[in-house]
Amino acid sequence: MEVILKDSIVRLIQGDITKIEVDAIVNAANTSLLGGGGVDGAIHKAGGKVILEECMKIRNQQGGCAVGGAVITSGGNLKCRYVIHTVGPVWNGGNYDEEEKLRKCYKNSLLLAESKGVTSIAIPNISTGIYKYPKNLACRIAIDEVANYLLKDGTIINELVFVCFDEENVEIYKNELKKF
Repeated sequence: MEVILKDSIVRLIQGDITKIEVDAIVNAANTSLLGGGGVDGAIHKAGGKVILEECMKIRNQQGGCAVGGAVITSGGNLKCRYVIHTVGPVWNGGNYDEEEKLRKCYKNSLLLAESKGVTSIAIPNISTGIYKYPKNLACRIAIDEVANYLLKDGTIINELVFVCFDEENVEIYKNELKKF
């Protein structure tokens, strides 16, 4: 599925984010930046030890990455120049600023990408796996933040790919993107 937002193409695919050819991919990381399960583990495995070494350097300099924050490394062995690591919130019923923290993941990732000259980016579902953020709520936040960002004047990102691993997320994203 594909929609146009101002001067940018937004695509939705089901697949493996480590195989996507874009300038940058976003990693749904944990605060330690040392890899984990899900998309984080897949990115670290496919990207090789260079990504882990760069994450360790960031961790040694600033103590990891805060929830809602974003840091950047090279793409290692991946088909992208950069990996932007962002830490989504753990769902605790919605009473602990989870929405604002998840919004910051997208905002900070896009700002960091643009600061590095990124014109194409792939983003996975953030916080909907082991962090248990409700998929429909997370999708609305993701699309809302991406749309707000791409519709502003001066953005250089001209291609954004939402990469869903499972069919359930694909269907949720399709329904939300139909509104554009």
